[in-house]
Amino acid sequence: MDTAISGQSGNRPLKVGLFGIGLEAYWSQFEGLQARLQGYVDTVAAKLARPGVEIVNLGLVDSPQKAVDAGHQFRVADVDLIFLYVTTYALSSTVLPAVRRAGVPVVILNLQPTRAIDYDAFNRLKDRTRMTGEWLAYCAACPVPEIANVFIRSGIATHQITGVLEGDDHVDAQIEDWMEAARVAHIMAHNRLGVMGHYYGGMLDIYSDLTAQSAAFGTVVDFIEIDELAQIRRDLDSAEIDTMLARFAAEFDIEPACEPAELRRAAATAAALFELVERHQIGSLAYFYTSVPGHEHEDLISSVILGCSLLTAAGVPVAGEYEIKNAQAMKIMDAFGAGGSFTEYYGIDFDDDIVLMGHDGPGHTKIAQGKTKVRPLEVYHGKVGKGVSVEMSVRHGPVTLLSVIERAGKVELLVAEGQSVPGPILEIGNTNSRYRFAQGARAFTEAWNAAGPAHHCAVGVGHIAGRLEKLARLLDIKMTRVA
Repeated sequence: MDTAISGQSGNRPLKVGLFGIGLEAYWSQFEGLQARLQGYVDTVAAKLARPGVEIVNLGLVDSPQKAVDAGHQFRVADVDLIFLYVTTYALSSTVLPAVRRAGVPVVILNLQPTRAIDYDAFNRLKDRTRMTGEWLAYCAACPVPEIANVFIRSGIATHQITGVLEGDDHVDAQIEDWMEAARVAHIMAHNRLGVMGHYYGGMLDIYSDLTAQSAAFGTVVDFIEIDELAQIRRDLDSAEIDTMLARFAAEFDIEPACEPAELRRAAATAAALFELVERHQIGSLAYFYTSVPGHEHEDLISSVILGCSLLTAAGVPVAGEYEIKNAQAMKIMDAFGAGGSFTEYYGIDFDDDIVLMGHDGPGHTKIAQGKTKVRPLEVYHGKVGKGVSVEMSVRHGPVTLLSVIERAGKVELLVAEGQSVPGPILEIGNTNSRYRFAQGARAFTEAWNAAGPAHHCAVGVGHIAGRLEKLARLLDIKMTRVA
């Protein structure tokens, strides 16, 4: 999936810290143990390595003073997340100074070299010193309760992965999820959210606390004037509009009934939107406007749907109705590579036990089932003007719904996993899909509503509730899962 026109972390890579712990007193007692454990740390470093990620590997930390130094090094390196690899028994005093000073989330890796000790080979060693050294190489589990105890007493969140160093699919999947969650948290912390216009008046549920959003995710909010968009559109030359028209033809299935003048109007607005996004380095956008009949701004706002759909597909999610919380949800889903299309209830099909969901306005065309259609509309229901709009269903298969909730000044996540299924949809020039949930349409609907979200949410492809749960833990915010 295409990503990041702008508004992202730029040249600031995700930085992940790694250190192993051991007990300095062991090295002189057990020949080769220190080198062996350092090799295990390097194995973990290789597991963490990914394009665009900088691994800060401090090796083995085996004394409280080295832990203090490690904390300073992590802080100077500006790491986003730390993996603590417990290689053998080690004192909690070799951990707390490092993670406390670093001040970022830490995941404890409780990994032993193989699935089990070879008891026969072990007992044939006979030499008790060699046997003890061999056992200590397997002793990762021993200090984890001590470390967790100290973390809890110190107010540090405890996250852990337990398993085998190599060849353990569970461990590899969990590391991948934590790395992806850290990457998305990094993106959100550097994202610029543009807000243009005003709320859809009377939708009390969508009104948002921008300070809470900035505090929860690190979002920078940029207030954008629709006058600037109008000025950019006025300054376009014909070639820029022609280029956007060609893009429409390539990326959409345009119904023949769409008037050329309407398509050109939409292309001009789309080209202006792309320029506005680049000018402000915007990574997501929430908008709504009404203006007055015949005004230039009414003409603009009634011709944004195709351009906003292309932006959404290019990594700059656009939420209508000034739904800031949902712009955040869409950005999170897109950053995970799942898409993130604006949606709400359309109805319930009790015969098929599915929930119909969709929305007017922009859609995420990269997660559509087939090519997104462009249809003419004589009226935008509840909004001003007329023009062309997009119609699409989310790709059939597993999907995840995400809502960003505000409650008493706190931001929360609400998540559900389901299936996008084939079947008849409402061919009204909107995004709309059919979703099936394990507990059934009625129970899902009541459980989702009971969690207190706004009536909008973001839908993406794939089941990523596990990654969203880890993102919530990294950000220290509550997540509720209802399906």
